[in-house]
Amino acid sequence: MTPLRILHSEAATSFGGQENYILRAMRILRERGHHVEAACQPHAQLTARLRDEGFVVHTLYMDGTRNYLRGVCQLRRVLRNGRFDVLNSHSRRDAMLAGVAGRLAGTPLIVRTRHLAKKVGSLLSYTIVPKRVITPSEYVRQHMIQRGVKPGAVDVVYPCVDPAVIDAAPALDLRAQLSLASDTVLVGCVAVLRREKGHRELIAAMQPLLATYPHLHLVLVGGGSPGMQELQTLVVEQGLLGRVHLLGPRSDVPSLLPNLDVFALATHMEASGTVFVEAGSAGLPVVGTRVGGVPEMMLEGQSGLLVPLHDIAALTQALESLILDPARRQAMGAAGRDFCRSNDRFTPTAMGDRLEGAYLRWLKELQK
Repeated sequence: MTPLRILHSEAATSFGGQENYILRAMRILRERGHHVEAACQPHAQLTARLRDEGFVVHTLYMDGTRNYLRGVCQLRRVLRNGRFDVLNSHSRRDAMLAGVAGRLAGTPLIVRTRHLAKKVGSLLSYTIVPKRVITPSEYVRQHMIQRGVKPGAVDVVYPCVDPAVIDAAPALDLRAQLSLASDTVLVGCVAVLRREKGHRELIAAMQPLLATYPHLHLVLVGGGSPGMQELQTLVVEQGLLGRVHLLGPRSDVPSLLPNLDVFALATHMEASGTVFVEAGSAGLPVVGTRVGGVPEMMLEGQSGLLVPLHDIAALTQALESLILDPARRQAMGAAGRDFCRSNDRFTPTAMGDRLEGAYLRWLKELQK
């Protein structure tokens, strides 16, 4: 197979799940022998991360009419001179800028990756400027089809979690760090502290359990303002100080996860929910809400439990069933480990196979 020349574009300047998805995809494609570059804003965190890893990053401002026109001209030259086979955009702004540049440059395949679970309005940046669409879950794919994208023009490429990163993480004793007994049962959550991540619902579901089981504690990992301040106040008001631990943002999550007994996230909506896969790959049973792409991140009843959104009683019941049954936790954790580490959905091999397969199939279709 002849290596492809691929340019990824992203307008966002922060670094979160979407940018991590792009970074991992670019690494995997490069490891498979493809030539991969990016187009980002100069002050974007992704720009620095990619350059640190040796990627060529073309920088351009993407706000405002003047920057738009300049950017289209700049990326047209980049795409034409670089003879790129694929342009893969990731946000509406860069899809419209880079996509138009790709059209003018004659780039054979223009793809838009839809990372969000929100309803799509205009299809302009999905089927009119781009030619094909990638989604991080079947849930989002079905939404795109309902909005009018042809089934053959939209493929799923699930988020990638590398088991080797988890396995190579340095050992860490979280219970010792928190001055807790070795037999403490830890329920944990890793997510940015935004209201839609459901931390308040999780605390509410845990409250009667914390009152009943003295050896039970809740650990929340993640940062964000005013979320941190609001949750700190809530913990004090509910009398849960010392039982609910707000650890803030941590760079050692792969080391933290194996310390947990149960992973739980009562999120209000997710396009996919990569953190469920990270927890599953670490051998944890997971509890989540039946929203968006979350059900695709686990084997319901085997590696994880799902509850209706905002159903606090059901969430409490699901958590208690695992807290009281160490054997079930172990069995579900083992099932999650196998599921998340198979090469069907979430591994680097799976992401590479799906991306490469979609690009090559669509290029062949468009050459007819």
